[in-house]
Amino acid sequence: MMRSSSIFRPSLLAVSVSTILLSGCLSSDSDSNTSDEATPAVTGLTLEYVGRYSSDVFGESAAEITGYDPASRRAFVVNANEGSLNVLDMNDPSAPTLLDTLTVEDVASNAVVNSVAVQGGLVAVAIEASPKTEPGYAAIYDAATLSLRGFIGVGAQPDMLTFTPDGNHLLVANEGEPSDNYQTDPEGSVSVIDVSDPDNLQVRTADFTAFNGQKAELVTAGIRVFGPGASVAMDLEPEYITVSDDSATAWAALQENNALAKVDIATATVTEILPLGYKDHGLEGQGLDASDEKSDIDIKPWPGLLGMYHPDAITSYSAGGETYILTANEGDARAWGEDTADYWGPEDPALPGYGGDATQGFVEELRFKHLFHKDGFARRLGDDMPPQLYALAKGALLNPEVFDDCGASAGDPGLCREDEQLGRLSVTWTMGYRTDDNGDPVMFDSSGTESVTGDRLMYDQVYSFGARSMAIWTADGDLVWDSGDMIEQFLASDACFAGSERDISCADFFNSNHDEGDAFLNRSDNKGPEPEAVTVATFGDRTFAFLGLERMGGVMAFDVTNPESPSIVDYLNTREDWVSDPETNLAIVGDLGIEDITVIPADQSPTGDVLMLTGNEVSGTTAVYRVVLQTEE
Repeated sequence: MMRSSSIFRPSLLAVSVSTILLSGCLSSDSDSNTSDEATPAVTGLTLEYVGRYSSDVFGESAAEITGYDPASRRAFVVNANEGSLNVLDMNDPSAPTLLDTLTVEDVASNAVVNSVAVQGGLVAVAIEASPKTEPGYAAIYDAATLSLRGFIGVGAQPDMLTFTPDGNHLLVANEGEPSDNYQTDPEGSVSVIDVSDPDNLQVRTADFTAFNGQKAELVTAGIRVFGPGASVAMDLEPEYITVSDDSATAWAALQENNALAKVDIATATVTEILPLGYKDHGLEGQGLDASDEKSDIDIKPWPGLLGMYHPDAITSYSAGGETYILTANEGDARAWGEDTADYWGPEDPALPGYGGDATQGFVEELRFKHLFHKDGFARRLGDDMPPQLYALAKGALLNPEVFDDCGASAGDPGLCREDEQLGRLSVTWTMGYRTDDNGDPVMFDSSGTESVTGDRLMYDQVYSFGARSMAIWTADGDLVWDSGDMIEQFLASDACFAGSERDISCADFFNSNHDEGDAFLNRSDNKGPEPEAVTVATFGDRTFAFLGLERMGGVMAFDVTNPESPSIVDYLNTREDWVSDPETNLAIVGDLGIEDITVIPADQSPTGDVLMLTGNEVSGTTAVYRVVLQTEE
């Protein structure tokens, strides 16, 4: 594991993340234990499929983020396809029904719903303006009547939002993504909204402007600040938030920046930016399956290959009096302007614009074999060669002392770039090449010899997107535990079965995509199973994490009671058909593309059981699971 121990404190350095620790109980209020007998200790759990609501819309994000109100027994589900919020009746969890659809036209025209959070009878909604680079809104609705209680302006592109455990504040991650051509790049921020009086909302902003003069130090510490022409405040993009049990501190995932931001809620101030470092895929137990062009699963270490954690969802919990942060390490590349023809330029050198227009976007992602070739970059111009990279150099080499295991030699990547090796793996070109003390690239000639007249970059490491894992960190951003290659190893094992009846071998559809059938290994060259969603729940004296896998699908449950040695306790994947085309067989395919997880404790559940909701963006379904607790006899 490689990481910097640096923690940045400008005048104050932090961003905000907040995730609610969900606590469950062993029984509902109606059958609570009134005897003197001790409550049985929880030893584990299993997941069971209960039912689903289907929007009957495929591949359009018709079911994303979920929330639940126990008093009205309603689920609230973001329908990004409609830009609205679906309200589901949950009285019968085996067959949720659509009660109403909440739109936000009363807040802003052409606006869309990005996220939802529910607490204390209030439904908080993150509302993205049109265009997305303009300031958005957070709105509060009554869960029972759906009436608008209040709304207030926040930063650009409000994404995930969450209440503090004490219910006094609502925190909003304002992602502030750039326009497609990177000409407009709003600042990222975290809004801290006082919701103690929902009819009179008050907002303060935790921003990153205090770090604008520290870009060099942040980059040296491992924080990715690399948007063209962007200040630090513009470049940092809060994605997800979690909050400490005492409602005093929040952490925000800065996904593309590979960092966490720490926020003091009382002062609405970012106090620290915490670099997450990089995962060494060259170590045993931290390997990956890197190719979609093989006939068999091949999970192994790759020396020289590092993974950027790039967490999407994060959550937190307490153990031994300390707060721990859990991250779902999905990975995410910056790829703006990738559908703009002028960005890439024509393939014909005789035509104007050959080589591409760097002012029309910024794409950092490239296949390994397209980055490394003995003939250089010119062969990819007009196809997938980013103009910013071509302006930097005319080719790239692999350090043969690092990449000798896969066959690299001086001036030639050799077998490393073959499809069955690392050739098809998606990597970033923006880091890993050798630089001097000023941060400028050290140039080499085509033979691999350092030369002031050379035009080749020399990569000592190559960085892929995501870590294909769940990780646990201290409150100060130090790594406590990472699942390594545990997730892929489990999915490839004889112990893993998919389908609600657990009758389909996971290994037969290992690293499948979520929008097509019979897609064995399809995602191995990208981000594997893509851990996307994570939340935690405590039952008795044990704490469990529930990790949603976006591509392979399903929910993986971990016992994280001891943050230094978690273990997998169950996995349920409710995709029922893995061979047919999902779009034309949506009624039978099951759940695809998990985006979010909500746990409903037994004392808040309509059935007295611990339930779980998952929003599945590809199948457009909201699935209901039962969490069956195992106890000592």
